[in-house]
This record gives sequence, C-alpha cells and structure tokens, in this order.
Amino acid sequence: MSQPLKRKPTHAGSWYSADARTLSAELDTWLSNVPNSANGNDIPRKAARIIIGPHAGYSYSGPTAAWAYTALDVSKAKRVFLLGPSHHFYLTNCALSEFAYYSTPLGDLMLDQDVMAKLYETRHFSTMKPKTDEDEHSMELHLPYIYKILSKSFTPDNFPTLIPILVGNTSPEVEAEFGKILAPYFEDPENVFIVSSDFAHWGLRFSYTNYLPNTSAENGIRTLKASDKGVENPKIYESIDAIDKMTMEAIRTGEHKTFLRSLRKTGNTVCGRHPIGIAMAAIEQLQRDGKIVDNRFEFIQYSRSSNCVEVSDSSVSYVSAYSVIEPKS
Repeated sequence: MSQPLKRKPTHAGSWYSADARTLSAELDTWLSNVPNSANGNDIPRKAARIIIGPHAGYSYSGPTAAWAYTALDVSKAKRVFLLGPSHHFYLTNCALSEFAYYSTPLGDLMLDQDVMAKLYETRHFSTMKPKTDEDEHSMELHLPYIYKILSKSFTPDNFPTLIPILVGNTSPEVEAEFGKILAPYFEDPENVFIVSSDFAHWGLRFSYTNYLPNTSAENGIRTLKASDKGVENPKIYESIDAIDKMTMEAIRTGEHKTFLRSLRKTGNTVCGRHPIGIAMAAIEQLQRDGKIVDNRFEFIQYSRSSNCVEVSDSSVSYVSAYSVIEPKS
C-alpha cells in the first residue's frame, strides 16, 4: 500500500481562514499583540522548548495561542513534536500518521519518517488512518502557527520536520510509559514540543456543570442542574475561572499525580489532559534521572469563549503555557 502524500487542511475555511494572505496577517497581528509583560512579569520571548496551547477556532482561541508561540524557541530545532488529544477516534495509546506531509494554507510541513519508525519500534504506537487524521482538529489548528513561527527562523526548504502524535484515552500508567519513551526526545535540545489542549468545557451541552461555591478550595463542588436559577456569589464564570486555575496550579507543581488528583476532584474537562499528562511524565522522568533541572510549566495567558451566568450558557477555556528545559551542568 502506497503512503498517502499530504494531509489536507480540512478545517481551513471554517475554523480558520483558508486564504494564505489573510491567515498570515492574522497570525502576525496576534503575535505582535502579545505584550512584553503582564501582571508585573516579563513574557518570555523565544525561551521555551515546550508549550501548551489551545485548538479552538481562531476567532475564539487564536489570540491566546499567540502567547505560547511567542515563548517558543525554534531557532535550534530540527524536529517539532505535536501532541494532540483524539476527539473522534477511540484509542487507549498513541497513534502516528500515515501521511508524508501536513498541508496548511501557508505551505506544507514534512513529517519525520525516521523518528516515527523509531517510535513504531517501541511497539507502543498505533497508526492513524487518513480519515481519522483529517477528521481531528486538535493538531491541525496548531499547524499554521507552527509554519509561521518556523518561517521566522528557516526557509521552507530547511524547516524542521514534524512528528504529530495523536493521544488517546490513556491511563495514568500508560501516560507514564509514554513519558519514558519520549523522555530522550524531550531531553534533546534539537526538539521542541507543542501540547494541544483547551481547558474547561462548561455547560449542559458538554455534560459538565460543576460549580465551586468557595473559589479558594476544591472541596464542596456540586453539579448545577438546568432548573438552577440566579447562581451568584460566585457567578458561574467565576467558578469556572477558579476550577481552571486550580488545574493550572496542579500542572505548575510539575507532579503528574497531583495533576491527575486535581482532575478527579474538580472533574475539569481539560480535553488535552492526556497529552499534558504524557509531557509531565516525560519531564518528571528526566528529573528523576538527573538529566534536567527542576522545570515547571508557567501559564502566561487565560481566556474563555464567553462568561457563563446562567446554567443554560456554555463556554470553553483557553490557556497558553511554556516550560524551559534546562540540562543539568
């Protein structure tokens, strides 16, 4: 069976612009709008090898994603690993693509067949069928940003290669195993990692209406019903904000188990929890092995698609975060 050549940008024209000139200008605007500092802290420029960014339609999450990509340093990169959650296809491990290229309205990104072959040799990876690959949006929504950021440091003929990894509904043990497999790639300074995730999906349509009466504690969470009216003190969107920030704080600890424990307590519907879990497990493995200094994710931007005030409302949350991997001297 011959290998399919190019994955089409199937969400272009709906989730983001299919016109190259329009899309490029939007990305440039969002990137240029990221300030040098926020809340008294400097926003890093080209400092990180790992970022977390959202994957909603660009009208919702495009400006937030720009903060993560501003922090990403690709100047020494030879490979870009992209970890995204599977929304439509059920699997309990991770899967690799059959395509040779991923197309974007801006140009094509070449997949790294050598690295993928080595990953297949571990016997832990499945294969995405082309339809599964093209149906999934979690990685595609990052591709224009990847192309844009790479074009600032390389000519298209010399772009680093791409390794997209679709992450399924992985157990904590499986996440730890994939963390071990990918740890050497995280350690390598010639690799950068992009982790795709939105945060809270709140509303009846997402089957998630958890509410935190006390926004300073995880205890006391209850589920709002459609019949609940006049929810105040805190407002629903303030509760969502608090739950998301508890999740961020759990990630910031750098402890995979703490992150999982927080998700169990809050029920937060972080769709990229499994890719995040694998990244955290990989970093923890490198720290246990004494390969890197104590690195944590830092969150630099947070937004929501809307502010929910009634149970009938809904929203999705978006974050940008980064981690600087520093080898021990």
